[in-house]
Amino acid sequence: MTAVFAHRGCTEGFAENTLEAFIEARRLGADGVELDVRLTADGALAIHHDAEIAGLGPVSALTVADLPAHVPLLDQVLAVCEPMVVNVEIKNAPGDPGHDPTEAVAALTAQAIADAGWTERVLVSSFQVSTLLAVQAADQRLALGALWPFLTPAEPALELAVTSGFRAVHPFVTEVNAALVGRAHAAGLAVNVWTVNAPHDLVAFVELGVDAVITDRLGEALSIARGN
Repeated sequence: MTAVFAHRGCTEGFAENTLEAFIEARRLGADGVELDVRLTADGALAIHHDAEIAGLGPVSALTVADLPAHVPLLDQVLAVCEPMVVNVEIKNAPGDPGHDPTEAVAALTAQAIADAGWTERVLVSSFQVSTLLAVQAADQRLALGALWPFLTPAEPALELAVTSGFRAVHPFVTEVNAALVGRAHAAGLAVNVWTVNAPHDLVAFVELGVDAVITDRLGEALSIARGN
C-alpha cells in the first residue's frame, strides 16, 4: 500500500514545519511526515525549510536562543511523531548562506536521531549526494533517500543510488511513470514522490504502486490511498 507522508507536517490550517503541524498529521493518521533540517550557528538542528528566517537572517547565523518560538529542533519533533515514519531532509545546498562543505550537519543529524532512539524509523534525504554520503559515513544503519530535482535523468540517478547503497529515490511528481517505478523496484529502491497534490496524480501513483507520496493535501491523499 502506498504510504502518505505529510509534507512539512499537516499544513492545511497549520504553519509548516511546526510542532502543531506534525501533531495534526499524526492525529489525522499520516503514515509519515517530511521535514527540513538546517544547522544553526551553535550546532543545533532547526526545522525550517528556507535558508533564512524572515526578519532574522540566515538560520546558519542564528543560535537556538535567536530562533522564533514556532521553529522547533529535531529532537522536539521526533518526540511528537510516534508512530509515524519521519523523512528528515537535510538542507545544505552550495548556494545557501552558511553552506558548510565539511557537511558537519550530517554527523550531527545522525547523532541526534540515534540519541532519540529513531535510527530504525527515519529516512534521511537530501538533494546533495555529498550530504547523504556524509550521513552514511556517520551511521551506516540509517536509510537514505536521494532527492531528485526537476528533470533529473533517471538512469544515471538510479545507478548512483544503487552503487551508493541508498534505499530510496525521491523523484519530482512530473517525472514519475510506470517504467521508472518498475526499474527502481527491480533495483531494490523505494520510490517516494514529491510533492503530490493533484487528485489525479494521487490516484495515478497509488495505482502505480509507488512506496510513498509526499503531499500537502493530507486528508485527500489518505482517503485516496486507503480507498475511502
